[in-house]
Amino acid sequence: MTDSDTTTATTDWRAWQESWDRQQEWYLPDREQRFEIMLDMVEALVGTAPRVLDLACGTGSITARLLARFPDATSTGVDLDPALLAIAEGTFADDDRVGLVTADLKDPDWPARLPYDAYDAVLTATALHWLHREPLANLYGQVAGVVRDGGVFMNADHMIDESTPRINAAESALRHARMDQAKRDGVLDWSEWWQLAAKDPVLAEPTARRYEIYGEHADGDMPSAAWHARVLREKGFGEARPVWCSPSDTLLLALK
Repeated sequence: MTDSDTTTATTDWRAWQESWDRQQEWYLPDREQRFEIMLDMVEALVGTAPRVLDLACGTGSITARLLARFPDATSTGVDLDPALLAIAEGTFADDDRVGLVTADLKDPDWPARLPYDAYDAVLTATALHWLHREPLANLYGQVAGVVRDGGVFMNADHMIDESTPRINAAESALRHARMDQAKRDGVLDWSEWWQLAAKDPVLAEPTARRYEIYGEHADGDMPSAAWHARVLREKGFGEARPVWCSPSDTLLLALK
């Protein structure tokens, strides 16, 4: 099912999935809403039995929600992070609807590692902000190459409109004040979650490897939704626009 030999014994993968969800929700309290709208648009445009590419899949958060809603769907998850892939592998070990691929999205040959030439939908969330504009634009061109005609690409992420600096500052201040309160209430942040993973008997080794690959968490560019839509159209999509947004984040849909 995967190209990893990670051991799955004696680890509660569901608990790790839930722990990851709670940590992510500290940053993104409306995370489930964006997933719901994402799957609504999958159903509207490509139906209830899609072949999906879960791009930069992490632990498989999108895949888990996809299969819970659409039991006849199939998913290929692709990521480079060995620790998050270990959790995904453990979670979906007995599910033949899921395949997982280890690949670097900055490698121009990553699409060759996929098991299918074309997908009905390519979905990603809170992952591509670590890429700068040029490699992200290149990635969008590659994504256009694996989405079938009539298929969709959706990216839910932090997209900053630089024309509204006062609005941006006010939103950020309120969001971080709420995050600080949640932290005082005991919520794990990014670094604390990874510290726990580093102590787990099964995840310690892949966590060490992921730090060799990535180092500490670092962001790339976070251009506006208008930039994403323009570049996706330039790279081969016929239509592109936001289909959901919060004060800080956007779910952008592109139709091939």
